[in-house]
Amino acid sequence: MYLENKSNIEVEMSQTGGQGHSSRVGCRNSDTVAGNFDELRLLEGFSGKIETQKLQQAAAMPSGHCIIYTDVHQDDRHSFSMVNLLKGKSNQTNHTERSPLLKFPQNDSITYMTLHEPSLGSGEESWEASSAELERRCRLGSEVASLSHITSMDKCEHYFKLSPPIRYCLRTTKIITIFIIVVLCSLFFSMYPDRESPWRMLAVSSTESFSMNLTDFRDNSLLKLQVGGPFLGGMEAVQEAQEYILIQVEQTEEAGSRRRRTQQVLYNWTIPLHSQRSDQILRTRTFEMVSSAPILISVQAFLLDSQVVPLSMTHQSLYVTVETQVLMAGLILAGVYVLIIFEIVHRTLAAMLGSLAALAALAFIGDRPSLMTVVEWIDYETLALLFGMMILVAIFSETGFFDYCAVKAYQLSRGRVWPMIIILCLIAAVLSAFLDNVTTMMLFTPVTIRLCEVLNLDPRHVLIAEVIFTNIGGAATAVGDPPNVIIVSNQDLRKKGIDFASFTGYMFLGICLVLLTSFPFLRMLYWNKKLYNKESSEIVELKHEILVWRQTAHRINPASREETAVKCLLMQKVLNLESLLHKKLKTFQRQISQEDKNWEHNIQELQKKHRITDKILLVKCLTVLGVVIFMFFLNSFVPAIHLDLGWIAILGALWLLVLADIQDFEIILHRVEWATLLFFAALFVLMEALAQLQLIDYIGEQTAVLIKAVPEDERLAIAIILVMWVSALASSLIDNIPFTAAMIPVLINLSQDADVNLPVKPLIFALAMGACLGGNGTLIGASANVVCAGIAEQHGYGFSFMEFFRLGFPMMLMTCTIGMCYLLATHIGLGWNT
Repeated sequence: MYLENKSNIEVEMSQTGGQGHSSRVGCRNSDTVAGNFDELRLLEGFSGKIETQKLQQAAAMPSGHCIIYTDVHQDDRHSFSMVNLLKGKSNQTNHTERSPLLKFPQNDSITYMTLHEPSLGSGEESWEASSAELERRCRLGSEVASLSHITSMDKCEHYFKLSPPIRYCLRTTKIITIFIIVVLCSLFFSMYPDRESPWRMLAVSSTESFSMNLTDFRDNSLLKLQVGGPFLGGMEAVQEAQEYILIQVEQTEEAGSRRRRTQQVLYNWTIPLHSQRSDQILRTRTFEMVSSAPILISVQAFLLDSQVVPLSMTHQSLYVTVETQVLMAGLILAGVYVLIIFEIVHRTLAAMLGSLAALAALAFIGDRPSLMTVVEWIDYETLALLFGMMILVAIFSETGFFDYCAVKAYQLSRGRVWPMIIILCLIAAVLSAFLDNVTTMMLFTPVTIRLCEVLNLDPRHVLIAEVIFTNIGGAATAVGDPPNVIIVSNQDLRKKGIDFASFTGYMFLGICLVLLTSFPFLRMLYWNKKLYNKESSEIVELKHEILVWRQTAHRINPASREETAVKCLLMQKVLNLESLLHKKLKTFQRQISQEDKNWEHNIQELQKKHRITDKILLVKCLTVLGVVIFMFFLNSFVPAIHLDLGWIAILGALWLLVLADIQDFEIILHRVEWATLLFFAALFVLMEALAQLQLIDYIGEQTAVLIKAVPEDERLAIAIILVMWVSALASSLIDNIPFTAAMIPVLINLSQDADVNLPVKPLIFALAMGACLGGNGTLIGASANVVCAGIAEQHGYGFSFMEFFRLGFPMMLMTCTIGMCYLLATHIGLGWNT
């Protein structure tokens, strides 16, 4: 088995046959090593200086032995540490390329490890005789974990050059603090039972209404009412509804010794009906009660005929005010952002911790959801889309198509970096206007990474620029971004003239203006950033190789002795590469690379090296991917296709798996970004829990209050500016899908208010522009950002929250400013309000 890299370093596990006996060739006991590592006596029995004659003796190795020697310098034979033990020091360079060694250039290490394999030996020998010793010598879990733990846990501490004791104290304090918070949230969540509000089935008609009394309430409590019935769905194309039900909530308390007059609270809740549907759509609303007096709930139906409408209803009492719930939600959201911004934990773990805290807060206010309810909060269509496209891209990458596209992009830009970046960003923006942003970034991220590796560029900045323009381009059409789909699917907005054609035409003009001004601003933003790597391509390649080998070793969970041995070899390779990198950095004089002047010669060399490796598989991949993308288009325009985007991606992945005749399915599954999928699942739960805590509704209501406070002659301009920036900033912090869904009824009610007298179109366009462009503000502001970061991290080029924020947030401010000016010019200056 060879483990090869581009530095010509090889690791070979050679197996030799012969008669079985218990001796080992070229091994000696090392008490020093055993003393240093106690139970972790790894690779015990290393040889001294191995000569060429000893390599020839390997042919006489007993059956079932697998040898890996180490060549240690004589001066260091009696005093070497773990690193020196694994690195080794040797001046031998006369080894052939296929010799069973870790082959290095001059003065590099040669390491062998002795293993035993019973399947190659006689029946007399067994593992039992030496299993305890081998387990002690090959148990690498703790050492490997510690090596990767240093790079993953000490990022923040290394920025400040803290001493090891201080770093240890900070890390311990962090672990203890997070653990205490998790335990407290778990206790809060376990102290309260799941809500057991029984559903009450009822039937209402135009002639008969339904009413019920509730008495078990406290002062200043909340009534949470949930109704299920044949209501209008926001994502359907149905006829205009003229039927609805009216729910009235009334609370009256007679005058008493403490009250001079009666108090009365009356709420009206109107829900439109769909007379042709049979399934149940849930609607939820919370009402504030002022006292503990009984509550009267009445339900009346307004129908075109005398039919009966079946409904289901449940109620629940909440004992925390709306302001307190919003405060709790804000603190939870701030805590999640602190964990992500300062990289205290991985963003997936931060989202999971935030979900647990939000669920504990819901339990505390008396609204703890059941496990089934929490599972229903997850958007499985998005997860299915991500999973299916990850499978497609994983198989597609085996064809060499991404390398080929990278070379073609380099040729089209004639070796110039910024024309190449502009071309990539423009293509990504155009595709994302018609495809899902996540799909666009899944296709573009591998191409960009290979292209940057060819040009010795840092892929991080190029990827961030691409994902920014992907989010901008997605706002241009009604199908480019989920908030736009929600807007054009709303029946109330369709009645007011906001359909697919008018929405796409207006947004397309505005986004074209934004794109024209974004490219010069992006160039100014990148003016002081060195896109080229400061080191030579050889050193950059070596650093990346070390990171990839370490990640590969860290992903192996040793379940057998063979996997333990492989993990040991991988970590040996990492340590040897780090030694080689250290030597190169000592003699390297930093020189910033310049744009390649010999691009024509380089293109010829690259075309020879980066070719299509499997043309038959490429044809299969292009066919399936073309069908999948075509189905994406049809799904947006043809209502007769009853397949969501997630189903289309899953079916496409199954088609390609069958056509490609994939035998080892585990290799494909290893390419799936499971951490990204788990992050989205946790994020869906977190955002829905925050919505249950009234955070999103509170933002919408406060926006409406601010608009009403503005003088009437300036109200439209202020409303456009306010809705635009509130939507942009909120979409940078929370998911723009639930925010858009919550803001649409707020804006519709605001436009129908006679005291406000505002047209609804400018407000809806401001909402769409802000929700789509605001996703560039932070790393978790849009799904495409997270997917791009996950794929880049898998390739060894992950970027942090702050790296994205430093580039994405200024671009968000600039694009939103241009969009705001476009809205004001068209609606205030030109009067495009009808």
